[in-house]
Amino acid sequence: MKNDIEIAKECKLEKIIKIADKLNLEENDYEVYGKYKAKIELNILNKLKQKENGKLILVTAITPTPAGEGKTTTTIGLSLGLNKIGKTSIATLREPSLGPVFGIKGGATGGGYAQVLPMEDINLHFTGDFHAISSANNLIAACIDNHIKQGNKLNIDIKKISFKRALDMNDRALREIVIGLGSSENGITRESSFQITVASEIMAILCLCNSIIDLKERIGNIIFAYDINDNPLKVKDLNIQGAVTTLLKDAIKPNLVQTTENTPAIIHGGPFANIAHGCNSIIATQMSLKLCDYTITEAGFAADLGAEKFLDIKCRVANLKPNAIVIVATIRALKYHGGISLENLKTENINALEKGIENLDKHIENMQKYNIPIVVAINKFSTDTQNEIDFLINYYSKKKIEISLCESWEKGSNGAIDLAEKVVKITKEESNYKALYELDRSIIEKIETICREIYSASEIKFSSKALKMIEKIESIGYQHLPICISKTQKSISDNPKLLGAPNNYTISINEIRLASGAGFIIAMAGDIIDMPGLPEEPLASKIDINEDGEITGLI
Repeated sequence: MKNDIEIAKECKLEKIIKIADKLNLEENDYEVYGKYKAKIELNILNKLKQKENGKLILVTAITPTPAGEGKTTTTIGLSLGLNKIGKTSIATLREPSLGPVFGIKGGATGGGYAQVLPMEDINLHFTGDFHAISSANNLIAACIDNHIKQGNKLNIDIKKISFKRALDMNDRALREIVIGLGSSENGITRESSFQITVASEIMAILCLCNSIIDLKERIGNIIFAYDINDNPLKVKDLNIQGAVTTLLKDAIKPNLVQTTENTPAIIHGGPFANIAHGCNSIIATQMSLKLCDYTITEAGFAADLGAEKFLDIKCRVANLKPNAIVIVATIRALKYHGGISLENLKTENINALEKGIENLDKHIENMQKYNIPIVVAINKFSTDTQNEIDFLINYYSKKKIEISLCESWEKGSNGAIDLAEKVVKITKEESNYKALYELDRSIIEKIETICREIYSASEIKFSSKALKMIEKIESIGYQHLPICISKTQKSISDNPKLLGAPNNYTISINEIRLASGAGFIIAMAGDIIDMPGLPEEPLASKIDINEDGEITGLI
């Protein structure tokens, strides 16, 4: 079968004006960015304020493996399937980061015949949102150092500056740097660092705000440092929140594109889920809910990371009530969790499947704690045997859990009709969504609840550094915020080597960070780096362009 970019190139795209027409958008409701992309104006939310919301479907997955799960492909496929059976549906996704595109993971536009298009544009610069976020972030960083250079009226303690510069690229050389070298005209010499743009607080804020004014207020509330008396300093103390927001005046608007079958897709924002909260913007989700019957969205990585944060952070902030959760798995990945090497995953192995299924079971158990109807989607690979498929179907039928074999990668909408019909069926049930923890509990209690309930840890250890920061956060009045745990995506635990469903282990919280503008507390578990590096052979070495402007090698 053809690869993703070949399939994407063969698709006949409709002008974005036609896609907007399908959503009953008028000319003043959007701004065209070339032939196939558009920005949706924020006033559409006021215009449709009285319209009833459609249904919200969250797509999540089992713990990622090198074998692949296909969560984005299934998300797009489900939206295609719903449109195929006569419902209106919008795939509402995050934007890809250039770091993974040129690194090891690749893009995030789906695969096969379930993609969002134009694939090349979306995976590269798109409409410039991430560049705007990087610029806004770095304006703050520049103003901090300029303020120190110009006399430091705020008495900034240069050893207590927490705000980092940002770049949407994997560049390990920028993790720890020294700035201001040379003459005094170059500023104060101090240690600093970069993080990847998708890990920045500006990215998180853009995805959690509900208006341009809310965006400005949240930016102003970012604590960037502490003064020499250990008092918090905010961006509004520099009086630059308005300037920073102006750089984001277009980036705050969601992007309208299309799928391989010319159905609408909205793509906006992209915080990483193993560092930040891993969901597309609240504004994009709210728009989609007003514009169609079924909004299909996803959260980063597995249910323990992205889905938990979607449900405990995003839904709480936006007052969202999901109607169903789809948990994606592949037989290949389940066998990998069962101890089978990558080289042997094509061989039928019911025993490994039976062992590896405990990972899927744990994610199902976790999602059931939120009282939302669930369906399991098995993303089918050509190497899956009928015996393996039958085993999974029988296993979950006995547990009375809806399960669907999804073939949207190969067949587009036709491969997701069964999944679409089952989603329609389960959304007729009542969703009694409830967050995992109450916000008025202590910071330690909230962290321990997630670690025990979602990660199955038996003990949670806090470093002295983490405990000291918790005490500081409580002293300045931010203890009521939700928790965003940063940990490996490769395991339910904080140890990437523990596959399956680990339990009775100790999880370590090494550091606590306060994202006062975004509105959550970050608990760092394990060794997560917010500026990734490139592999020995990055995907960049396989991407090329010819004299006609045709791109090859993108995945």
